[in-house]
Order: sequence, then C-alpha cells, then structure tokens
Amino acid sequence: MNMELSRRAFLRTAGAGLAGTSLGAMGFDAVEAAQIAHVKPFRLANTTETRNTCTYCSVACGIIMYSKGDLRKGEKAEITHIEGDSDHPTNRGTLCPKGAALLDIVKSPSRLTQPMVRKPGSDKFEPIAWGEALDRIARAMKDDRDKNFVATNKDGVTVNRWTTTGFLAASATTNETAWCTYKVVRSAGMLVFDNQARV
Repeated sequence: MNMELSRRAFLRTAGAGLAGTSLGAMGFDAVEAAQIAHVKPFRLANTTETRNTCTYCSVACGIIMYSKGDLRKGEKAEITHIEGDSDHPTNRGTLCPKGAALLDIVKSPSRLTQPMVRKPGSDKFEPIAWGEALDRIARAMKDDRDKNFVATNKDGVTVNRWTTTGFLAASATTNETAWCTYKVVRSAGMLVFDNQARV
C-alpha cells in the first residue's frame, strides 16, 4: 500500500493524537464519563426496567431490559434498550459481544414468537397456539412413555426406565428451576438427560 503523506500532514496528525492522549492523561476523560452518567437517566426516562437472564450460553449473565409502553393502559410494550446488570454476581454489568447484541435479536424479523408445527406431509411450518403446542408435547410424551417404559429388568429388579425420550435442560435458570426440572425428568424415568452447558 502506497500512502502519500507530507511532512506537514504527518506532524499535524501526530500532534492531534498527542493532544488527545495528553488531555486524557490529565484527567479530562472523567468529564466525558460524568456527562454520560448525567445523560443516561434522561435517555431511559419513562421506561420500565425489567431484570432478566441473557439467553445465549450457560454463563447466565444478568441483563436489564428497558421498555416503553404501559401495559395497564393497553399499550404494547417495546424493548428499547438492553444492558448488563451491574448488581448481578455473574457478570457485574459486563456482556460479551453476543449479549451486547441482544436488542438486535429481540427486534429481528426472523425471531420466533410463537410455537410452530410441521404437519405430516407438509413442507412448511405453521403457527399454533401455546395451549395446543403444550397439549401435543404432553400427549406425545405420554404415548411414548406408555409404549416404551421398562418397569423391571430381565432379572425382575425394579428399574423404572424410560430410554426412548431425552431431555435437554437450560443452564441459564435459577437453582430452584433446575432442581424442579431434575426431579420431574428423573421421576418420569428418563435416563437421557443433559444440560445446555455441556453441549
């Protein structure tokens, strides 16, 4: 790469860089931080603050979502800003690049917002209601368990195994949710049980 740079342009550019770093070294960068801290409350004024967990990996970083729109007045709430939760013990306000891009995921036109089903013989997915989706899942699980449940092994020892269905648990949950999930899965007899953190 051939770059034409005169001696005068070089000195001018170097001088501007030196001036910028000197101002930062003398403490003027605190002025910028103070201005940002002063402006932030106004940017998030009239928003509802909701704490949640990042949806990506198994680290379970805490996030704060800000939304505009009062549901009590019949308005649709729209998320306008997402940032790391500085009070969360896992990430203390920091987010990885994927977590920092959560707002883009929420507003993505390709994001699924309802259950979809592909009927036998069809080449496309169709939306269905949440109640119908949960009923179909429960019915399929019940039918499979009734058909394939193993109560005893060949020696007559009680084993209560259901090996034809597996369960993949989420790792970005509370300990209480994880405990309940484990109890339900193991109580049903499932042996194939894994966690998102290992995948």
